[in-house]
Amino acid sequence: MNSEDILGATEQWLSEGRHCALATVIATWGSSPRPIGSQLLVDEQMNMLGSVSGGCIEGSVVQEAQNVISSGTPKVLEFGVTNDEAWAVGLACGGTVRVFVERVE
Repeated sequence: MNSEDILGATEQWLSEGRHCALATVIATWGSSPRPIGSQLLVDEQMNMLGSVSGGCIEGSVVQEAQNVISSGTPKVLEFGVTNDEAWAVGLACGGTVRVFVERVE
């Protein structure tokens, strides 16, 4: 999915009266399933479009997006694991992912 699809969907969801948050991968180190700039759009009903990672990381981002939608306060989330823990959380070879989550209006 490219950024234009996410931005177009964001505009559509907002025009439908949905409250939304946009998560963007802003930094990676080591293994990362999605590159910098990847985005995930989430609404207050936990509908999603796009991807910032996968596995447990994506679930955590969706949960944090709910808090950002409610509070309006953006957050930077950081997820990092050792190689031994990597498979359990969806980072196949270990690494770190930083994700910026902001409410969109």
